Amino acid sequence: MKKKRLIIIPAYNESACIERTVRDIMEHAEGFDYVVINDCSTDDTREICERNHFNLINLPVNLGIGGAVQTGYLYGYRNGYDMAVQVDGDGQHDPSFLCTMAEYLEKEKLDMVIGSRFIEKKGFQSSSLRRFGIRYFSILIRLLTGTRITDPTSGLRMVNRRVMKEFAHNYPKDYPEPESVVAILCRNCKVREIPVVMRERMGGVSSISMKKSVYYMIKVTLAILFEKIRGGKR
Repeated sequence: MKKKRLIIIPAYNESACIERTVRDIMEHAEGFDYVVINDCSTDDTREICERNHFNLINLPVNLGIGGAVQTGYLYGYRNGYDMAVQVDGDGQHDPSFLCTMAEYLEKEKLDMVIGSRFIEKKGFQSSSLRRFGIRYFSILIRLLTGTRITDPTSGLRMVNRRVMKEFAHNYPKDYPEPESVVAILCRNCKVREIPVVMRERMGGVSSISMKKSVYYMIKVTLAILFEKIRGGKR
């Protein structure tokens, strides 16, 4: 029986690139359905999606990246999808890698596959400041879980139905990627990475500014440590 595959596209003020992102998915992600989660954008994101008849969920209030992605997982789980993958609305994620990720997820019987830009180090590698933060979280996660994740902040992550159910009911609200990886590793889930090529943003502005970087590092570190402690008590 053919597996049902869902692409979750969280979008907040992505009018500059949401149309290209969705059309890229429609052209290069054969066998996948998609849904755009419009996180109460204040620009023309909603109008662009509605004008092009894209599959769309409009949130009534801004929930942040975690709430938007969780909405997608809830939608996927309730509608019987077997796997789901997050593809950011800014065009950084190349949908041509999705079929390979899905095949690897099934073949290796994994719970999550992460698309990492740092295995082969091709394409856009992010800023030096962000690479420092990524290395920091990679080391922290390995110390706490014993698993090496080279790109713990990657949003390009595919999960099976087991993890989809977990994330539909419990998902971090702010900067969720490192924390959620630790959460499922603490549940003895199998997580691996495959090399992908990331792009620079096609438009818009990143949600993590220089001013937020210190807050981000502290908050996510505390969240990861708390998740590890909580996971150990289950």
